[in-house]
Amino acid sequence: MAIKKIIRSKRKTISLQLNEDATLVVRAPLGVSDEIIDRVILRHQNWIEEKKREIELRNLHFSKKTFINGEEFLYLGEYYRLYLVDYQEVPLNFKNGFYLSKKYSSKAKEIFMDWYKERAYEKIFERVQWYALKNGFQYNKIKITQAQKRWGSCSGKGNLNFSWRLIMAPLPVVDYVVVHELAHLVEKNHSKAFWSKVKMLMTDYQKQQEWLKRNGHLLRC
Repeated sequence: MAIKKIIRSKRKTISLQLNEDATLVVRAPLGVSDEIIDRVILRHQNWIEEKKREIELRNLHFSKKTFINGEEFLYLGEYYRLYLVDYQEVPLNFKNGFYLSKKYSSKAKEIFMDWYKERAYEKIFERVQWYALKNGFQYNKIKITQAQKRWGSCSGKGNLNFSWRLIMAPLPVVDYVVVHELAHLVEKNHSKAFWSKVKMLMTDYQKQQEWLKRNGHLLRC
């Protein structure tokens, strides 16, 4: 299978990831050769093909947004209707529904993405601060990313990264990803100690984790 991208970093293991368009992304340690990566891909060929078919089938049932009157968009786990309007000063307004100025309809997708990114930073920053202050976590910076499947990450320097798409999910799901990355500040890998820390911070984290697995493909526009 063709590789869309190889991302090399200081990680210790090779990770295979299929994006929402069913293309393969490989994350690998800095010194790993292409030959070793090819062998890993070959060894996991059946899993890759099965996952690819699953994503392609799922995408058949996902309607690409056309930004027309009445279309619905997710925000914090709820669907809200889009209305195209005249005489609105801002390109996009939200008030129990999305109101898009007809003047900007040709740039609707970019405007929606910018709106989501701004709301994501506001809400995620608020939730990170709340959990950090309550539990004594010390983090460095917060960044909102374009990531499609990696909902969050925590760097060795204590920087927290979150996908803007998270703002479409219910708030408890957003909180789960926040808690997950904060826990990585003290537990660097997914050990038993890490999951114990997550459970201490959010007793029903598995429920939110399962929601992301089942519905993560819907968090896009």
